[in-house]
Amino acid sequence: MQINNNNNRTPRLTPNLAEINVTPLVDVMLVLLIIFMITAPMMQSGINVNLPTVETKTNPNTGGLIISITKDHYIYMDDHVVNLYLLESKLKEYFHNKKKKVVFLKADKELSHGYVTNVMGILIKAGVETIGIIVEEKKEK
Repeated sequence: MQINNNNNRTPRLTPNLAEINVTPLVDVMLVLLIIFMITAPMMQSGINVNLPTVETKTNPNTGGLIISITKDHYIYMDDHVVNLYLLESKLKEYFHNKKKKVVFLKADKELSHGYVTNVMGILIKAGVETIGIIVEEKKEK
């Protein structure tokens, strides 16, 4: 509020005329909305592993660590990439105060048997007690 004191009359209060222009705000918000709508489908978090198929059904119990190995030999511990040479120390750190040391392994079917068994050897060396292998169920035709 401003005090208007013209011609030495009694002071009178007049309101400030301040307005917020929302047009630029709406423009920016619409641009951001379009950007998020375009980029959201590209940001899917998941590890692309082509699992082998078998006739039996697997149902991994909850409470175990999921380790995924892609065909490019990338190893993921719960969506975080881990170097093969640091895997043992990361596993020991992960299972430090845990009673059950269970790992479920998702390995791409194009990986060599030797590479998968090498990773399984590291899991056992790190103290993992139970290793489960996750596969896809074969669909009947």
